[in-house]
Amino acid sequence: MRVLVTGATGYIGGRLVPRLLERGHRVRVLVRDPRRIVGRPWLAQVETATGDLVTGEGLNEALAGMDAAYFLVHSMTSASDFAERDRQAARAFVAAAAGLPHVVYLGGLVPEGRASRHLASRAEVGEILRAGLPATELRAGPVIGSGSASFEMVRYLTERLPVMVTPHWISNPVSPVAVDDALAYLVAAIERGPSGIVEIGGTALTFKQMMLEYASVRGLRRHIFATPVLAPGLAARWVGLVTPIPNRLAVPLIEGVSHPIVADPTRARELFPGITPLPYRRAVELALEVEARSEVETRWSGALGSAATVELTDQEGLIREIRTRHVEAPPASVFATFSSLGGDRGWLSWGWAWWLRGLADRITGGPGLRRGRRHPTELLPGEAVDFWRVEAVEPGRLLRLRAEMRVPGEAWLQWEAHPETGGTRLVQTAIFAPRGLAGALYWWGLYPVHARIFSDLARAIARWAAHPPARSKVKG
Repeated sequence: MRVLVTGATGYIGGRLVPRLLERGHRVRVLVRDPRRIVGRPWLAQVETATGDLVTGEGLNEALAGMDAAYFLVHSMTSASDFAERDRQAARAFVAAAAGLPHVVYLGGLVPEGRASRHLASRAEVGEILRAGLPATELRAGPVIGSGSASFEMVRYLTERLPVMVTPHWISNPVSPVAVDDALAYLVAAIERGPSGIVEIGGTALTFKQMMLEYASVRGLRRHIFATPVLAPGLAARWVGLVTPIPNRLAVPLIEGVSHPIVADPTRARELFPGITPLPYRRAVELALEVEARSEVETRWSGALGSAATVELTDQEGLIREIRTRHVEAPPASVFATFSSLGGDRGWLSWGWAWWLRGLADRITGGPGLRRGRRHPTELLPGEAVDFWRVEAVEPGRLLRLRAEMRVPGEAWLQWEAHPETGGTRLVQTAIFAPRGLAGALYWWGLYPVHARIFSDLARAIARWAAHPPARSKVKG
């Protein structure tokens, strides 16, 4: 079949594309920025269409000649206008897809009674698609898999907090679904044809049981106490503090499980008898196995940024704060700039803050900035650069420094220089492996300051690489 996939840069879409290709389908992906899929292993096997679901730009061309399409875009954000944006996207898609034989939409389970704003919006999108097109709406609960937001929330809360005081609604039942099962339903749905609303998910259990089951898999002892005081908004901010999930994503996740959301799998069993949902425990085991092998295909954070914005990720305990910039200079110049940081040259911006951090490190017994560097432009693995140690260097391409300052965890700072049309793509990554709750509090407590410093540092590197100041020759 000729299939259009929207949301191909997202968590589900990025995993669905290769599975469709394995089934022999011809796939076209709709993206706002083609740079977002550069490097995907399946890129050469798909057609790429550029467009915007909200404005409708490019949709007619993207849908031309398609036998079916996936609608996998929705706003997981706490922005006030998310519902209107989702509504506009669904209506624009329906208008452009007139005559399309089938659209498959992955929505969310709708609780009895009052649904959260995000679940209500996802249900409304499903209604718009079903009213205008032959459709299958798969409704799923929390998706459990390596790199999924729901799994990361369970994982980090359980790993970092041996004792938890939680909202009373963590005792509400929910129906999680393994990511492999969700993908299997998506592939089977498009091959079967329009089927209306189908609820998918495994055996229902409470969010508390999900955390305790995760603890059991990991061999951890955890104590969870429910309290009626902690409201969803406050709980979401606590999740944003303790886990890598930002508040704007934690809010809809928490609101989504604050009411019972249990799937009725009757139709799913009738329509897709070949799919047997994995037990939750097995889904957790598989997710951990995939992460241990560093084979995570996609991550929740992949859909939250773009080529020119900040992207926060956290995998295997490592928090990554990534910043990228286009630099109008060759990769050699960019590499020469970031590989000459520290020592007498300093750090190009916020010099007083670097000095103060070095002083604080020295007072607490760390190396501070006093070590400087051996050579003003040359670096070798194992050398010291101020309170960093050179961990990896690939001339012309990559530099990674490991912090030897006193911090509650392990920290790295890495730069990469990638050739790009008209210059270079500079990728700057701050990496932190927190040690317990103190490490998490350290990172997020100082993040507003770090974010400004890291942003200005990347900007300064780009500026110096494009317009290098006069440098004196180094004498041997």
